[in-house]
Amino acid sequence: MSIGKVNIDISIVIVNYKSWKHLENCLKSINKVISNEFSLEVIVVDNCSHDHFFEVFKKKFIQYNFIENTGNNGFANACNLGAKNAKGTFFLFLNPDTIISKEPLLKMYTFLIENKNVGIVSCNQINTNGLYEKNVRFFPDLSTLFGLFRALNKKKLSSKIPLKNDVLYPDWVSGSVLLINRAWFDKISGWDEDFWMYYEDVNLSKKVSNLGGKVALLANTEIIHNHGGSSRINIKTASITKTEVLISKHVYIRHNYTGIKHFILQFLVVMNNLIGKIIATLIGVLFFFIPKLRLNVYLCFNIIEYYSSSVLNKTWLSHRSLNHPNKN
Repeated sequence: MSIGKVNIDISIVIVNYKSWKHLENCLKSINKVISNEFSLEVIVVDNCSHDHFFEVFKKKFIQYNFIENTGNNGFANACNLGAKNAKGTFFLFLNPDTIISKEPLLKMYTFLIENKNVGIVSCNQINTNGLYEKNVRFFPDLSTLFGLFRALNKKKLSSKIPLKNDVLYPDWVSGSVLLINRAWFDKISGWDEDFWMYYEDVNLSKKVSNLGGKVALLANTEIIHNHGGSSRINIKTASITKTEVLISKHVYIRHNYTGIKHFILQFLVVMNNLIGKIIATLIGVLFFFIPKLRLNVYLCFNIIEYYSSSVLNKTWLSHRSLNHPNKN
């Protein structure tokens, strides 16, 4: 995925879909990043928002590169498209609903330069209410697949990722702020476009880990992240994104497990989704006037439709994935 001459230190790649208000704040924060330690470029990939704001933003932020995708092709595809057009030695994948400053950027950049065995680095994320997003994450496995499983194995899991010199080494970090060296990005062939949305960052970290690289998170610096601002716009959008979370877990398992373990993990996720969503739907039907409970009804229908389609098409992929066998 290399594209020739490299003359920029960091290429910031932002994937946008109808998140213009958040994107504007994000780009304004990048405007304030002035540094002699590194050079920057910004690439915004819009996943075909189909509104007039794309041209408006191109004119408003003429110093940045705006690319319109061929459709709403998913996060992974848009990230790869941005990377293909990037000139940087490092790629910073950044959500449009984030606010960044020089300090975390410089610390992450310096850390990767000084630690060649680290393939990916991130930092803490805090929302506008001052609440930190969780920074200790584990690859989905028998001991971590669900919240109950993680609670039962909490002591063992906690000891697995100690804090050393303000650095954590979790299994994976969120794609909302993720810095990776171009060489590592090429080595793992970039983002996997089997994923339409969610778990693509888990899988990216897994690919780095499989090749002996470490995934790090700097606990002594942070960015602001208005979590969900780029995806949870209304009930219809929320039902799509939450369904994709459930689907993408299946895709991740398909990619990373084989044999009996693959079967057990897929079976557990199917049972958890069906039983959980059916119970939630019964409650949602009774209280359909409450938006959050009404959402459960939509989710139940979505997941049943997905499983029916998966059996018919013999694939775990979302129908939105570019690699789905029936994709035109």
